[in-house]
Amino acid sequence: MSKKTILSGIQPSGKLHIGNYFGAMRQHIEMQDKGDAFYFIANFHSLTSLNDGKQLYQNTIDVTLDYLALGLDPEKATFFAQSDVPQVTELAWILGTLCPVSLMEKGVSYKDKIAAGLNPNIGLFTYPILQAADILIYHSDVVPVGEDQKQNIEIARDLAGKLNRAYDSELLKIPEDHILKSVAVVPGTDGRKMSKSYKNTIPLFAEGKQLKKVVMSIETDSKGLEEPKDPDTDNVFALIKLFGDKAKQDEIAEKYRAGGFGYGHAKLELLEMIESYFGNAHEKRKELEKDLDYVKDVLREGGNKARERAESVMEPIREACGIIRSF
Repeated sequence: MSKKTILSGIQPSGKLHIGNYFGAMRQHIEMQDKGDAFYFIANFHSLTSLNDGKQLYQNTIDVTLDYLALGLDPEKATFFAQSDVPQVTELAWILGTLCPVSLMEKGVSYKDKIAAGLNPNIGLFTYPILQAADILIYHSDVVPVGEDQKQNIEIARDLAGKLNRAYDSELLKIPEDHILKSVAVVPGTDGRKMSKSYKNTIPLFAEGKQLKKVVMSIETDSKGLEEPKDPDTDNVFALIKLFGDKAKQDEIAEKYRAGGFGYGHAKLELLEMIESYFGNAHEKRKELEKDLDYVKDVLREGGNKARERAESVMEPIREACGIIRSF
């Protein structure tokens, strides 16, 4: 029985943070042993909000370093840049010709950004079509996503069905979503969901004084040192729960409730946990930074494999659509 194809991506729109790790990266690395994994760096998607070419290039290299340092194995998973697979944008155009405008207007993410006062571009409006092409071009079976991406998977399934019906052929596989139910919502330093757009992140590979400054800036209530505190309503403790085992969580929670344990103490506990948890990855990343040729080779080889798979899917679609290629 052949392995199922697993597909997921991550945007290189800024430095990755611990919310990215617990929300997606950790699951990606765990799933590389459970199927034929294709993981891509969504640099085309990042263009909807990032127009600095040098920054996008560096972000792409940084994301690659981060994944490799955290345990992604290029012998197990195909890891590549979205832009290395031109068949993705080719399929996106064809899907766009079958997609009703009303379907894009229903996009929750698009509507949320408008409500937040963002002046959207057409790329943001049609984002789900490109995402659908990302998913469908590899005949993906399983797409691991959080609840906030469920609608976009449904759009991908809908568009695959429209293409298959339009040309009366099973040209695209209908993927399954794999909702990551166990993913915790990681609070940022201000208590809101950790997000680059909120500028409330704890960068994955921050260390030393930089990391300490960020951790010590986490917002808390105004209770004094001696007062008992409720760990269940505290931002610092919410982050501690991500790193500590049950015994450690219980130990620190008891200190909160007993009093005499300030938020500064809790932040120092968190700082130590973060440094311990990511310590090996930090060292591995520093070694990888010394061999960027290898890092680029990982993307190059991943791109070659991804293009080969994408072309096998795209060729019969071109034929069905009557698209002529002279090369």
